[in-house]
Order: sequence, then structure tokens, then C-alpha cells
Amino acid sequence: MPQVFSLPFKDWAARPLAGVTVLQIIPGLEVNPTARAAIEIAAALGAAGARALVACAGGRMKGELQAKGGIFVPFPSRTKNPLAMALNVRRLARLIAVENADIVHARSRALAWVAFGAARLTKTPFVTTFPSVYQGSNSIAQRYNSVLARGDAVLVDSNFAADIIAKLHSPAAGKIRVVHQGFDCQVFTPDGVAPARVQAVRRHWKVAPHERIVLLAAQTRPGSGHKILIEAAGLLSRSGLAGVKFILACDKGENSALDRGIDRAIAAEGLHGIMYRTGPCDMPAALLAASMVVVPATEARAFGAAAVQAQAMGTPVVAANLGAAPEIVLAPPVVEESSRTGFLVPPGNAAALALAIASVLSLGATASGKLSSRAKKHVETCFSAEHMCAATLETYMDLQRRGTR
Repeated sequence: MPQVFSLPFKDWAARPLAGVTVLQIIPGLEVNPTARAAIEIAAALGAAGARALVACAGGRMKGELQAKGGIFVPFPSRTKNPLAMALNVRRLARLIAVENADIVHARSRALAWVAFGAARLTKTPFVTTFPSVYQGSNSIAQRYNSVLARGDAVLVDSNFAADIIAKLHSPAAGKIRVVHQGFDCQVFTPDGVAPARVQAVRRHWKVAPHERIVLLAAQTRPGSGHKILIEAAGLLSRSGLAGVKFILACDKGENSALDRGIDRAIAAEGLHGIMYRTGPCDMPAALLAASMVVVPATEARAFGAAAVQAQAMGTPVVAANLGAAPEIVLAPPVVEESSRTGFLVPPGNAAALALAIASVLSLGATASGKLSSRAKKHVETCFSAEHMCAATLETYMDLQRRGTR
């Protein structure tokens, strides 16, 4: 059974990892969740008295890493060439020895193969982060992914992923720990968004002051469920729903077959002027501008960050009930009605999605306020960056106590 952490580490001032050196290895410091997590962990390690090294090819977030106390170590981390990876095993082993690293933490598959070899050469405790998107659909993929299950501790982002990984890679079952992806609750908070930012988003989307917004914030990729929302919006429009705009906020591409298919589906449902696609936006402001956020995913791996971010902003969420959704959006029968933080519907069911959207739009102020408060508390408790850092550092401390090296 994977270990789940629900409370932050209570006292960073105690400096529980004083003198410990942790080496994280990632592809680069570009703006993405992997780099963001590595930087947050580096900052937490510094607060706990540890040295935080991040080995990678560099990137735009290098300055932020260094400003938060992390130490950038140049490393040719982007190669997937087998010969170059073999050379990198020796290179990383030398780095571990020179820096006297106590723990190595790998956050990608190719680098995990390198780090696994180097950690074994130097007898250094090895931690992996196993993203749920790497579950593997065939034997070759599972073999390639298997290195992520070879850590002395294996961090996964949900109980759903933990169960699948334990079945696919049974030797890892006793080493899996659930550490939910962490979000900066100082960025995703209503108090952090000035009204002018919300107004700017509404103007950009050409939404009238009286109109409410149903937002889908996800890339147009297989499994994201855009066409399910389009069908649901068509049902609602034909039933007489008015004063609502449906916004698909994604990377707006004109040449993608998926994008063209979405545009055709919008036209076929007669949603011109009611629904349209738009490009990247000020996401905290967009979530606050929305009356609700919809996550109609039809594949578990397409369930993105929007459901957590929306709840952090206090915006109601309607999501497809698949994968880790019941951990992210709390709803009956998993919890009592009094603990609900959002709404779950059967995946691929446009009629059920339409009904849920109509129900959320009809919520009164009191019910909506209570739902918002519970959702924000849920994110702060389980999905904050502080919680992620505390759980990860607890893993490092456990390895130190066990004396795995």
C-alpha cells in the first residue's frame, strides 16, 4: 500500500536535513511542471538546512532556481542517445562523488536510466518521480518506464497511478509514495488577482458584463474531451440556455487536424457566437472570471491541472469521473454531500455533462460559497507546493534514517 502524506512538515526551522546534499536531475529549466517542482524542492531543501543541486542543461528558470537557493550544475541532460547516456552514467557518478551527494532524485525516464546506473556505482540512495502519463501501453514502453520503478523510493502523483504502477512493476509496490503535484497557492488564490486582470480577460474574450463563462482550459489533444463539451453546449443551447459563453482556452493552432475538427464540431452544433477557441491566457484571472471550469476528459492521462487550479481559485469544477479525478474533485459517493468540492460525471456522456453544467449555473450564492470554501481548503491541504515539498523531504529523511547508502 503506497504511503500518502496529508499534512505539511511542521517545522522547517528545525533544519532536519542539515548537511545533507540532494542532487535532482531534470531535462532542463524551461517553464514546465517538472522544472517548477525541482525549484520548489530546492527551496524547501535550503530551508531544511540541505544543499540542493539541480543538474540539467539549463534554461529560462535558472535564475529563479539560484534566487531560491538551489545550485545549478551544468549537465548534458537532454540526450537520449544510448552511447551518450552510457557516458553520462560515468559523468554523473563522478559528479555524485565530487559533490558528496547523499541522495539522487531523477524526474524523467531517460535521465532515470542514467541516474540509476550512477547511483548504483556510487551506492547512493535513488529517488524517482513516476508521472502517471508514463504508465505504458505495451511491453516496450513498460520496459523503458520500468527504471522509474527502481528507486529506493518511488513518488507518484495519485493513488490511481500508484495502483497501476504497483501492478505493472510489482517489485516497486512497497516503495511507492503518493505525493500530489503541488501548486503555488499564492499565485492561484482569489486574493492574488486584481479585478483589472479579470476584466482584461473578459474583454479579450469579448464576454459581455452580464454573461457567464464556462471554461475548458486544456490542450487540444486526444482524450481532452473538447467534442463532449461541444455536444453538451449544443444540448444546453437548444434547451434555451442563454447568457453563457463557452471558452476553450488552449494552444490555438489553425493547422492541427484536432483543431480543425473542433471548429467543424462547433459549427455543426450551431454554436457560433456562443463558443470559441482562444490561445494562452492569464490563467489565474481566467479561472476567476469563469463561472465554472469543465474537465470533460475521455482518457485518464488527459486530466490536467485545471481542476486543481480552479478549485484553488474557488471556481466550481465539473469533471469526468475517471483516473485520479475522485482524488482531485471530491464528490459523492466517495465523500458525503457536505464534503463535496465539485461535480463528477461519467466520461464521454454529453447529456450528463450538460445537466451538471446547468446545475452549477443554478447554484445559489450560499451553496456556491460553501462549495468554493471547501474546494480551496481541499487544495491547500493536499495540492499545495508546501505539501508537495513536505512529503518529498519526508521521503529524503526516511532514506537518511534507513542509511540506504
